[in-house]
Amino acid sequence: MSNSSSRTSSFVYFIAMLGAFLIVAGLVQLMKHYTAPTGLNTVRIAERRKALAETATASQQLNGYSVIDPNKGLYQLRIDQAMETIVRESKNPAASRSNMVARVEKAFAPPPKAPEKPSQFE
Repeated sequence: MSNSSSRTSSFVYFIAMLGAFLIVAGLVQLMKHYTAPTGLNTVRIAERRKALAETATASQQLNGYSVIDPNKGLYQLRIDQAMETIVRESKNPAASRSNMVARVEKAFAPPPKAPEKPSQFE
C-alpha cells in the first residue's frame, strides 16, 4: 500500500512540476510578446512615406500654377517659366529692378483702412 501511495504522490508531484513549468513558459512567451519593441523598419517606412509625401507636395507647388491673391492679381508660375522670365528681364537691370520693386509693393501693399464706426450720437 505504501508503494502505491508513494507512486501516486510522486505522480502528483510530477504533474504539479510539469504544470508549473508550463505556466512559467507561457508567462515568458506572453512577456516576450508584450515587451517586444516595434520593428525599426516599420518606423523608418513611416518616416520615408511622410518625407515622400512632403517632397511630392513641394514638387507640385514648384511645377504648377496657383492663385496667390486674386484681388491683387498675384499668381504663381511654374518654376522653369519664372526663371526664364527673370533671365529675360535681367538683360536690362534698371527696368528689371523697377519692375521687381513695383511687384513687391503691389504684393505687400497695406490693406485699405477700415471705415470708421459712425458715432452713436449722429
